[in-house]
Amino acid sequence: MALVAIGAVFVIVGIALAAVRTAERGRLSLPETQTSAHADTLEPTGKGRRLSLKADLPGLGMAALGAILIVAGALSSIPPQ
Repeated sequence: MALVAIGAVFVIVGIALAAVRTAERGRLSLPETQTSAHADTLEPTGKGRRLSLKADLPGLGMAALGAILIVAGALSSIPPQ
């Protein structure tokens, strides 16, 4: 049962880590460069790299490890026949 709980924590933290890293890269909407009329915002100009699998790999890897732990915990709790 402990493996399932630890795995669930890993999945939640992994998804949160991937989401935070994506959010730190900027807004996903309006990827065009901003004109000088919109210069009063704090958003960076330019498209940048907003969605990147390489940058999200630590979070996705942590979520995958959590899924493996959940499956291992579920299989270890099955009584032998």
